[in-house]
Amino acid sequence: MGFLGLRVCLGFMVLALTLAGFMHEKHSFFDLSFFCKLAFTLMFAMVVFRVFSRLMHFMLPRKRAVEGQVVDGIKGPNSFKKNRIGGLTGAVVETKDSLNCGSSTSSNNNFSIGNSNSNNNNTEVPITMVMGDGNLPDIDEDLHSRQLAVYGRETMRRLFASNVLISGMQGLGAEIAKNLILAGVKSVTLHDEGTVELWDLSSNFVFSESDVGKNRALACVQKLQELNNAVLVSTLTSKLTNKQLSDFQAVVLTDASLEKAMECNYYCHSHQPPIAFVKAEVRGLFGSVFCDFGPEFTVLDVDGEEPHTGIIASISNDNPALVSCVDDERLEFQDGDLVVFSEVQGMSELNDGKPRQIKNARPYSFTLEEDTTNYGVYQKGGIVTQVKQSKVLNFKPLREALTDPGDFLLSDFSKCDRPPLLHLAFQALDKFAYEMGRYPVAGLEEDAQKLVSIAGRMNEGLGDGRLEDINPKLLRHFSFGARAVLNPMAAMFGGIVGQEVVKACSGKFHPLFQFFYFDSVESLPTEQLESSDFAPVNSRYDAQISVFGSKLQKKMEAAKVYLVGSGALGCEFLKNLALMGVSCGSQGKLTVTDDDVIEKSNLSRQFLFRDWNIGQAKSTVAAAAAVAINPHLHIEALQNRVGPETENVFDDTFWENLTAVINALDNVNARLYVDQRCLYFQKPLLESGTLGAKCNTQVVIPHLTENYGASRDPPEKQAPMCTVHSFPHNIDHCLTWARSEFEGLLEKIPTEVNAYLSNPVEYASSMRNAGDAQARDTLEHVLECLDRERCETFQDCITWARLKFEDYFANRVKQLIYTFPEDAATSTGTPFWSAPKRFPYPLQFSSSDPSHLHYIMAASILRAETFGIPTPDWAKDPRKLAEAVDKVMVPEFQPKKDAKIVTDEKATSLSSASVDDGAVINELISKLEQCCSTLLPDFRMKPIQFEKDDDTNYHMDLIAALANMRARNYSIPEVDKLKAKFIAGRIIPAIATTTAMATGLVCLELYKFLDGQHKLEDYRNAFANLALPLFSMAEPVPPKVFKHREMSWTVWDRWVLKGNPTLGELIQWLKDKGLNAYSISCGSCLLFNSMFSRHKERMDKKVLDLAREVAKVEIPPYRRHLDVVVACEDDEGNDIDIPLVSVYFR
Repeated sequence: MGFLGLRVCLGFMVLALTLAGFMHEKHSFFDLSFFCKLAFTLMFAMVVFRVFSRLMHFMLPRKRAVEGQVVDGIKGPNSFKKNRIGGLTGAVVETKDSLNCGSSTSSNNNFSIGNSNSNNNNTEVPITMVMGDGNLPDIDEDLHSRQLAVYGRETMRRLFASNVLISGMQGLGAEIAKNLILAGVKSVTLHDEGTVELWDLSSNFVFSESDVGKNRALACVQKLQELNNAVLVSTLTSKLTNKQLSDFQAVVLTDASLEKAMECNYYCHSHQPPIAFVKAEVRGLFGSVFCDFGPEFTVLDVDGEEPHTGIIASISNDNPALVSCVDDERLEFQDGDLVVFSEVQGMSELNDGKPRQIKNARPYSFTLEEDTTNYGVYQKGGIVTQVKQSKVLNFKPLREALTDPGDFLLSDFSKCDRPPLLHLAFQALDKFAYEMGRYPVAGLEEDAQKLVSIAGRMNEGLGDGRLEDINPKLLRHFSFGARAVLNPMAAMFGGIVGQEVVKACSGKFHPLFQFFYFDSVESLPTEQLESSDFAPVNSRYDAQISVFGSKLQKKMEAAKVYLVGSGALGCEFLKNLALMGVSCGSQGKLTVTDDDVIEKSNLSRQFLFRDWNIGQAKSTVAAAAAVAINPHLHIEALQNRVGPETENVFDDTFWENLTAVINALDNVNARLYVDQRCLYFQKPLLESGTLGAKCNTQVVIPHLTENYGASRDPPEKQAPMCTVHSFPHNIDHCLTWARSEFEGLLEKIPTEVNAYLSNPVEYASSMRNAGDAQARDTLEHVLECLDRERCETFQDCITWARLKFEDYFANRVKQLIYTFPEDAATSTGTPFWSAPKRFPYPLQFSSSDPSHLHYIMAASILRAETFGIPTPDWAKDPRKLAEAVDKVMVPEFQPKKDAKIVTDEKATSLSSASVDDGAVINELISKLEQCCSTLLPDFRMKPIQFEKDDDTNYHMDLIAALANMRARNYSIPEVDKLKAKFIAGRIIPAIATTTAMATGLVCLELYKFLDGQHKLEDYRNAFANLALPLFSMAEPVPPKVFKHREMSWTVWDRWVLKGNPTLGELIQWLKDKGLNAYSISCGSCLLFNSMFSRHKERMDKKVLDLAREVAKVEIPPYRRHLDVVVACEDDEGNDIDIPLVSVYFR
């Protein structure tokens, strides 16, 4: 019995039993009291029915659809109303026409929308659905914080209301579904009429060998549902009809014939409101995407970037007016941008909120297309802010776009002629499949020639638009891989298409308009392969073998790979490597290391993890999940951080045995360390990184390309300390200050208190030895914490929080404007409070102000935590908390005439040294000793370490409150807690689509390296921005070459001298190369310098012994050599930079 039926039965049972009781009392049907009782009975029965229904909802197990099972009583996504962007809102218009009835050619075409091996029957199969959370949920900010940083709340809400259909569940369909389910759309319906083949296991991470023979959609549904239970994941296994298509905001076809796609697209394009349509294909190393979001689609946010702003320095009374901004930061405006002005003093006419167009944009100025001659004279202040403009796109339907494709989106400028050719090739392949009833067979020259012939005939029919060269060699490669879906290509295109669907459902970011073609034919083996090399061997890698041949497959299986990191990138890499068969042979091994544990915020991107894995080691869980994808994978999971401290784990032997290294790291320092190890051991490094919708990949090949550390981004500009502490002019400054105060008050000072209490004598001695302003300040804070600000009750914590408010937001501001009044001038006579400085105003505390009271609550709760004081229930009651805070006596503040406020932007400390620091330190230590005599012997504070991803711990509540109160002081716009979390928590924006694309691109490069014969021009570094969209592939930069005589070397070279040589032998070995060594060092110590005569006495000593005696080097047992840095010059006295010299002693 279905769930709904059970609920109805329960209701009728209650009603029947109750009525039977009344009838038993033999009431007359005309008795008025009977009707009253009957009415009451019916009401009672309805209540009981609802209660039982709710109870059964939670008591009954939720049934998941597996192997064709249908969940009873659950509606599919057709019950959801449409909610479109860009003028596409409106009621659902249903039509009775079926997709299968619109074309005279469709009856002869064996290629349905589902798959090439579909079961072509017209039996209507009901939608099967896996249970998720059917109600539209609030945004779980803990789960989606990184995605919210990219999309924002409004886009996320639109996604939560969007229903998506994905047709074709081979590797590409599964990747798209994964990305959209992680993104959190309302529902994803998986459509496929075909069954799983062993062939599919090369690209679909959901399938296992036990799924062979099952319907593809049904085999996927349960595992995909596990990615996000808030998304309804359902299946369709019958032919699609128009009525079904009308239930979705977006329809994606990944394995449809061109005719079927055009039928489907015509319906979607003509529907009111239009249904977004995406057709995507992966054929071996070739891929295509077509997008049609309707006749008029509005892009709400073209690039997803925050509006650019500038701080105004001056505005001229001219026509046109010249606007100059402070040189604090370069302006990012472009000619034609619209901007609005605010806070302008003097020329107040500009503060009307009206968008104005600019031109002649320069780094620190622009021209305003407006006559300001008769406006007021500019005095000071003002902010100029870019106005983000929406954009309307007019998409053409597929049938029209095929003949008039417009401009293609380029990805590689070395292949400018490639998109038109691939546009023709994909149409020729469709015609081949239509005529032959199958796709070309890998390695079969007859099929390749037929495809070339079809393409040639089609090209001739293009008239003036025909191509000069259809490149038969390229079409041959296209033919051989036409049936294969490769995992790296599926991952890349799964990211691209997933992002396009997000755009369609939300209006966020610029859609792909309209065709995109890509190939990585350079990934093919360099040697000519025989037809037999492509033949299937009845393995899960047959699809991959059909493209690359069996020889490269064996190399991949034997590879020894080191994956550093198992977060978002790491999970995708593990999935890709497992499907590719890397390290899956008897000689292969994949080592993955990550010292992190799984947190809730990881689950929206790091798809190998589930909520029950929270708190477990990332590498262990990820490795187990990878083995589940491919049981043949040989993997070892470690929890070691990469760095010098773990070189006993990742020792010389480990590095020397590696085939390749893949970085999946999230910080530059670790990347640079791994890069140096790869340089040292001459191992290839595949590097990648993501930032929101942007990603980049870099391939580092020994002796062929420059290394990762050869070029670096400039360091981020840091705000001067005086700006953050006294003169903030944006919310970032306020949040930086707030986090600093949080860590100082709740972590650093309690830690210092505990250090003193643990060993007062040693602590006091270290402070006396330091004897500086920093030691003095630290002691003052420790004494203050244990004496004047010590808390014993929760009321004490409230008092502390209230007095801190007065200190931070009233007294300090009063002191600042007392020292520097509003009309103060600098030594040069210019106004002190000129841009970018903002004149502050003290706050007046009010317990009726919710933001003030929220600050008190968060501050007092956290203060109580550091002192181990329990938080009473009434502390979260605004009325009672207000009563408690109003009891606090606040002393009156008097500004100091001699107060010193740091204004020097180069200052690195707010503390000023004093000649009597030593005496003050001694006095403070004496007071501390007296104070501690009143404490319990085992008293310790509980330092609080900032944790941004727990919204129940009040950490972000306090930081946001501190920042916003400070912003209020300086008339800076305030932010909500989520925005505060992004900035103060230094959250790196991240989405699953970008991560998937980056790893797919990296694995295409892995094919090339493992083949072993590729040249520099075959490799590609990549940069992509899915928001624009922009794809840029470029050849890597070769390493810099150094030359001396007939020798040449690069950063990749390391000179090796074996046999445990003496210092003299090392110098002579270099002299034989025409190099005169004048300095040899090991670590930071000199082993030899020609200027020191006594060093000549060391000539007969072993270099190893000198390193031990002079440099105090400890040689671990696993180390077989040591490295020395040698400074040399040639015979003419010119300095020569030579490689590192490794001296082997074992």
